[in-house]
Amino acid sequence: MYRVKEIFYTLQGEGAQQGRAAVFCRFSKCNLWTGREKDRANAVCNFCDTDFIGTDGQNGGKYASAEELAARIDELWPQGHAGKFVVCTGGEPLLQLDSTMIEALHAKGFEVAVETNGTLPAPPGIDWMCVSPKGTAPVVIESCDELKLVYPQPEALPEQFAHIQASHYYLSPMADPLVRSGDDDVKQSNTQAALEYCMQHPKWKLSVQLHKILGIE
Repeated sequence: MYRVKEIFYTLQGEGAQQGRAAVFCRFSKCNLWTGREKDRANAVCNFCDTDFIGTDGQNGGKYASAEELAARIDELWPQGHAGKFVVCTGGEPLLQLDSTMIEALHAKGFEVAVETNGTLPAPPGIDWMCVSPKGTAPVVIESCDELKLVYPQPEALPEQFAHIQASHYYLSPMADPLVRSGDDDVKQSNTQAALEYCMQHPKWKLSVQLHKILGIE
């Protein structure tokens, strides 16, 4: 059984795959926050702005098998077109994503990407892995395609992850989930801070959330 919040077709908005067409499969649940506002203050990841509770989103549901879920994901890809790409995200996808699910997606011709906080071991077969450390949570994945760090996090500074081997290193400016729409002084301040860090440490590249700028999912 796979519990999925939502599945949708869009463009990847961040990181090395930015601008690429993709089906996003957002799994329910996370191991660093319940997703409920009453628990935010005490959560390890208390700045999350994503709704991953339940199965009531677009194409969300409880999928009985990997084949059933893979078939639904495949239906959302433009039929007859190559380059199939699925991004498994959450919440924390590695609470549910397993080798059986990866094999089912591969059988449909998909390249499988995952966006994870890195606190759980990854099953074999993932084609593209993005690790995004959060707060004080220990990261157990030490090799990935891209390391994307929300910045600034006082308890998760870029230099703490120098041991992680990645092809790409990104800083993503933190968006305060409690800041009202249009009142983005905090976001602008964080963007400037991330920009300055990248200028001073050219190993790191700035990643802005293109999907929010374009107004897409």
